[in-house]
Amino acid sequence: MKSSATPNLLINGRFLGRRATGVDRFAFETIRALDQLIAAGEPLVDGLHAEIVVPETLAGIVNPFAHVGLRASGKGPGLRWEQLALPKAARGRLLLNLCNSGPLLYRRQVTVLHDAAPARVPDSYSRSFVAWYRLMAPRIGRVSQRVITVSEFSRRELSEAYRIPAAKIGVVSESGEHMLRVQQDEGALASTLNGRPFVLAVGSLNRHKNFRLVAEAARLIRDASFDIVVVGGGDTRVYGDGQKALPAFVKHLGYVSDGELAALYRRAACFVYPSRYEGFGLPPVEALALGCPVIASTLPAVREACSDAALYTSPDDPAELARLLERITSDASLRERLRERGRVRTQELTWKATAARLIEEISPWLM
Repeated sequence: MKSSATPNLLINGRFLGRRATGVDRFAFETIRALDQLIAAGEPLVDGLHAEIVVPETLAGIVNPFAHVGLRASGKGPGLRWEQLALPKAARGRLLLNLCNSGPLLYRRQVTVLHDAAPARVPDSYSRSFVAWYRLMAPRIGRVSQRVITVSEFSRRELSEAYRIPAAKIGVVSESGEHMLRVQQDEGALASTLNGRPFVLAVGSLNRHKNFRLVAEAARLIRDASFDIVVVGGGDTRVYGDGQKALPAFVKHLGYVSDGELAALYRRAACFVYPSRYEGFGLPPVEALALGCPVIASTLPAVREACSDAALYTSPDDPAELARLLERITSDASLRERLRERGRVRTQELTWKATAARLIEEISPWLM
């Protein structure tokens, strides 16, 4: 039963009105886990009354949570609403922003900043986006009561890039367990795959995702005994000018649904994640949750997320990646060892733990 008590935690619900990204996934799953903690009567959330606030344009959406309220308040498009209407809706109560931004002139807030990517890899974003983050992130760091991030690596990055005191930044982790709820859809497999083993990669137009490494590694492999299955974008900004020269064993599926992606994760020999910069690395953790071995760039945040459950490669060495692809596709015992390590790591990374740690971080300001 929903509590009728006055909310003492307001949650910025701007993310509910846009196409979901990784940070939006974090927001939704964290609130979902918080909702479950409240339902279970966990002592940690005793006395907590949470409410999501959204723009009036989203007044008609269905509340997906049983114990976290939903209220529409204030007009205007996303950013303008967040800066002008949201502080009025909060009315002095603690405001929680889960998706990298919040009102610049409101002090009773806690904000999750996932990484410092706009400062570290600015060529992956528009000039206006980078300029906004150059202004917004340091200001949010100053006005927020507490800043939360998703890895120790990001904690250091936010402190260095935006001059937020490290002592002011708390860390919560993420989880891939939401993929376990996705109903598999074999449709993406039936028309494209031919029964050969395959490795899975996601092609992204975002430069720092570095999918070109996969394309360059594929060109080095001769007479491959496996396919490379690519979901996502497919223009020359991803593959380079030599896209047409890619081997025939590189199969393009384009964009797929969550159900199709879940089926691919479960069937793949491994998942390749060649990114040059990450604050956490959610896709490889999702892969681990579905029993898919992972080859990932040797980045501090990804190592923090995946621990010993993945194989690691330099994001600048296609020959090393080519060797790892051939090794993992030919060694069933290696794949099984990685799957077992992935199961162990998945049990350690849960959204319940994320929500619980978040409440512990913000509890001094809930009084």
